[in-house]
Amino acid sequence: MSWLQLINSIREWPPVAISAVALSSAVILGLLGYVVLFKVLFRLVARPDTLLQQSLVRRWRHPAKLLLPLLVVLLVLPSLQFPEKIAVLLQHLGGLALIASVAWFLSATIYGLQELVMQRYDVTASDNLTARAVSTQVNVLIKIAMVLIFIIAGATMLMTFDKVRQVGMSLLASAGIAGIIIGFAAQRSLSTFIAGIQIAITQPIRLDDVVVVEGEWGRIEEISLTYVVVCIWDLRRLVLPITYFLEKPFQNWTRVSADLLGTVTLHCDYRVPVAAVRTELERILAGNKLWDGKVCGLVVLDANDRTVVLRALVSTRNSGEGWDLRCHVREKLVEFLQREYPDSLPRLRAEVEADPSESISNN
Repeated sequence: MSWLQLINSIREWPPVAISAVALSSAVILGLLGYVVLFKVLFRLVARPDTLLQQSLVRRWRHPAKLLLPLLVVLLVLPSLQFPEKIAVLLQHLGGLALIASVAWFLSATIYGLQELVMQRYDVTASDNLTARAVSTQVNVLIKIAMVLIFIIAGATMLMTFDKVRQVGMSLLASAGIAGIIIGFAAQRSLSTFIAGIQIAITQPIRLDDVVVVEGEWGRIEEISLTYVVVCIWDLRRLVLPITYFLEKPFQNWTRVSADLLGTVTLHCDYRVPVAAVRTELERILAGNKLWDGKVCGLVVLDANDRTVVLRALVSTRNSGEGWDLRCHVREKLVEFLQREYPDSLPRLRAEVEADPSESISNN
């Protein structure tokens, strides 16, 4: 059968059959266009200096598989000869799918941009203040953008239904009362949402910050729009509402920088040789990798009727190393006093006076 005969035979088909074939051909054409387009794009971004394009093209691949055929179908759909009800249904379904695919495409673009930004900042580095600040802002803003995309996409999809649109128009008459009721009902939700934006902008906390909240020491593990997860030192998780960090005081040990000063306190006898202990502290720190080499000092902090209080001050790069270094210094100083100056350990003194009557009786 020649092409001319095939075309003539197709013209004799019913209009619905011809429209169905045309619709299927549009889908196939869209898929072919998708394959060709992304082969070209992946070849263009194959160079290592195109991180932005690589990230975006990789994220665009899946939503484009739906979006491109859908655009071709929507272009040819008005010219197809389906029954009116079927044509209206296909047009409506195509519109809903288009809204969903565009929202998917925008979400993929946002996550691609997030990936690009985070590639330039290493959160695992020792001096990661800038990286943690950027990571916190990006994560919170990404969550806000995703919520807005889904809300707008969902509202747009609902407005394509005539009944929903009519209900919405009828509710506009009572918008004043409804707005007041909704405002009271959503007051806490709105305050939480605004608090999330404030956290992203002002940054009283960042991801991986070391904080002390509710008497617990831990690190900021997750920041969402409604809550913050603090990973406590013993691997428990403390979940707090995000408004907590705007309404209540807390300690942030890495607000400005990660390096910290640590103290070690020793109670000793008055016989303790302070100069010798100070020299031993310098020797202990000189061979320890946990010390950052900035601060090393020992002073007599207090003196009471029984002991003197020595305080060793050391500096470290972060709070985790600070804890380990304090424990190490405390252990080695105690060993030094026990070994070299045992008389410097705390002791309780008492004076015993002899009874005069006992001395007379003994004579």
